[in-house]
Amino acid sequence: MKDLNVALREGRSDGSALGGSVKSEDRPENKAGDAGADSGNKPDMETRDGSTPVADRTGTGEESGDGNTPAIRESGSADDVPPKKKSGKAKRIFAVILLAGLGFGGYEGYHWWMHGRFIESTDDAYVNADITVIQSKVGGYVSDVAVTDNQFVKAGDVLLRIDDGDYKLAVRSARDSIESAEATVARIATQIASARTSVQQSEALVGAKEAAHDEAKANFDRQKRLADNKFASQATLDTAQANLKKTEANLKSAQVSVDLAKANIDVLKGEKKEAAQAVEAAKTALAKAERDLGFTVVKAPVDGIVGNRAAQVGSLLQAGSRIAAIVPLADTHIDANFKETQLEGIKPGAEVSISVDAYPDEPIKGTVESISPATGSVFSLLPSENATGNFTKVVQRVPVKIRVPAEEVETGHLRAGMSVVVDVDTRTGDTSTDVTRSAALH
Repeated sequence: MKDLNVALREGRSDGSALGGSVKSEDRPENKAGDAGADSGNKPDMETRDGSTPVADRTGTGEESGDGNTPAIRESGSADDVPPKKKSGKAKRIFAVILLAGLGFGGYEGYHWWMHGRFIESTDDAYVNADITVIQSKVGGYVSDVAVTDNQFVKAGDVLLRIDDGDYKLAVRSARDSIESAEATVARIATQIASARTSVQQSEALVGAKEAAHDEAKANFDRQKRLADNKFASQATLDTAQANLKKTEANLKSAQVSVDLAKANIDVLKGEKKEAAQAVEAAKTALAKAERDLGFTVVKAPVDGIVGNRAAQVGSLLQAGSRIAAIVPLADTHIDANFKETQLEGIKPGAEVSISVDAYPDEPIKGTVESISPATGSVFSLLPSENATGNFTKVVQRVPVKIRVPAEEVETGHLRAGMSVVVDVDTRTGDTSTDVTRSAALH
């Protein structure tokens, strides 16, 4: 085929490449004859499917690159394959898919308009509970652990016991201190009574001394008058005067004894007061010792399930050491963190649909109980500081507490920390627009 094309472009007339003769292009009659022959042979050149062979089509309608001699194409060219017609089945499938898409889109649009636009949803929500952390109030070695991990306990059940030997000794010592202090109080009370008797005796002695003093003074006055009238000697007067001074001294001594006895009573009363205070201190020490002894037995403060148990038999605990945690299932609730842009329609009492990740096929109903008075970042350990030169606005989230019905809690499916997805129906709940404000004001 390549040799034939070369021969035609060069204008050769011998036609040796085809094994026969080729008519000269200068003779019109040859062209006409060839055309008639070609037209007459067309029916014989058709293929089984009714199409014209490639060589025949190219020879009648196309020319070679120099525009003089027709170029003969190869019958296997991809450009000569006729286009296939689209079948009606594909059109029907396309129409069905289009109608199904329009129907689905219409249904979704209707559902959103009637229901979806009133739903506020968030997946930043978790199951929570008022977890009670059990800590040791006294130190000591653990002598017994009465519970196991994940065990349900009731309020008052024994969780753990600490070796109480030292605490029993402290109780005994406090009781001995009380007895000693009370004995001191009793002894001082006896001393006070004795001092009061001494005061009475001293006061009686003062009376006697006063009488003797009065008598000595009267005798002295009498002897002085007699001596002045020369009826008594000077010696008698001197004796009376000496006796008077003696009685005065005795009277003063008796009065001092009374004062000392009274002062001693005051001292004893002070000692008795101190002893009474020592008794009270000893009683306080006893109460503390008994209280510490009671703390060696750790009991559950609430009903719940024991978790995160850290103490084992033989462990040394310090005051404040973590022992375990109790999760009260009765107080299980949902903490959902909504964006601040979602809060407009959320009100206390609104109905909530809860989907737990662990049980996606078991939706739970709940109600909005309360809305936090501040965003979560405000209560964080390090609140964000926006008074800087570089500021990037971030949508804040506000915690919303959702109450779960008791019958759902009793199933035991909800565990603190589980992830949930909540949908709040903003058409429900308290219709008052100032619910949060009124709650804050009251």
